Amino acid sequence: MPEVPLDFPRAWVEFPNPADADEVLRCDLTWLTSSWTCIFGTGCAGIYADAPDVGCCTLGAHFADDEDEERVAAAVERLDASLWQHKPEGKLARKHWVEKDDEGARKTRTVEVDGQQSCVFANRPGFHPGNGIGGGGCALHALAVQEGRNPLETKPDVCWQLPVRRTFRDVERPDGSTYTEVSIAEYDRRGWGPGGHDLDWYCTGNTEAHVAAEPVFITYGPELTELIGAEAYAELVRHCEAHVRSRSALALHPASWAHED
Repeated sequence: MPEVPLDFPRAWVEFPNPADADEVLRCDLTWLTSSWTCIFGTGCAGIYADAPDVGCCTLGAHFADDEDEERVAAAVERLDASLWQHKPEGKLARKHWVEKDDEGARKTRTVEVDGQQSCVFANRPGFHPGNGIGGGGCALHALAVQEGRNPLETKPDVCWQLPVRRTFRDVERPDGSTYTEVSIAEYDRRGWGPGGHDLDWYCTGNTEAHVAAEPVFITYGPELTELIGAEAYAELVRHCEAHVRSRSALALHPASWAHED
């Protein structure tokens, strides 16, 4: 499965956030105009070779903050066994689906099923509860589908944001004024920390995942809007469309280019 190198020329755009004078958006046009799409269940090999059925849900999801955890908790209360394959029996308590990592950070619990470790919400491919929303995948995602919601309303922040990476940086201009730089970029292997280089497979730079009919800035419209706001997203769309029209060599992510070839 060919994966392109991590470093290659990229095109970026910077523009003020129309809704916040203290923010400047810095966005990776090469990534946002790429043809990447999630191929879970249709070619995803999983980040670890010994757990191919659970994609990138192997380690569980760390909560961004208390608000993130509380939102997920509200969704968990609405889950039943028809959507959640590994739902604990009896009265559900948060202790059954939350745990702490070695550093004390709170995250979704992991379980081992048929030798494959995964997040407790990861249903396996053979799960067929008879409600039409069976099969492998995230129980919280299935809940959103059943309720007619966007999955970003039910899943942990890190799950619905991946593989878009948002970072913040305080910048001081030569005149002494300051602003917050908000970067929107590709969540490549390095986004996982040092261990990201040890993943057996990863999708963002893999040609097999660059098969979407529409670019990321369109398919991830709701997520990008949630991350930067509606006004900034509208401005981002304008820049992405202009970039594609420019036909710059930097307009194509190399994984998208390789797939086209």
